[in-house]
Amino acid sequence: MIQLILFFTFAFLAVFGGVMVISHRNPIYSALFLILTLFSLAGIYILLLAHFIAIVHIAVYAGAIMVLFLFVIMLLNIKAEAQARGAFKYMKYLAIPMAVILFLELGYSGFQQYKESVTKASEIGTVENIGSALFSTYLLPFEITSVLLVVAMAGALFLSKKKLSVSKE
Repeated sequence: MIQLILFFTFAFLAVFGGVMVISHRNPIYSALFLILTLFSLAGIYILLLAHFIAIVHIAVYAGAIMVLFLFVIMLLNIKAEAQARGAFKYMKYLAIPMAVILFLELGYSGFQQYKESVTKASEIGTVENIGSALFSTYLLPFEITSVLLVVAMAGALFLSKKKLSVSKE
């Protein structure tokens, strides 16, 4: 019973945060509501016993990506009053039919019976299963990705050193 209450709380916070992201005029507040949405989704991952995925989700998206978003927003210095006022005035006429179509699709999919087998939640996001998949089935793509990241870091260092030496001359 407590899991159901927590699920609906996290789901409500995720939907509320998502709606506030697209409806708020201030981009800083929109980014903060996106952080709320990302933390709510991490809470849902924890309820699904996917603890590793939840921690990675918080670290990567709510941590690194949102810091990058906030940095870009503050660097661009976007003001709410400086935004174009009439740029999207016709979008509200398109939003209503799209919302009706979305809710019809959700209602239709809610009444469908799925015949596919559902895996147990304990088998999905555990560290043991992710580690065994990475180092057995997906070993080659994992190693290629690590080599690609090392090359990208070396390239970034090379480009930064070159720019520093040019600026000193």
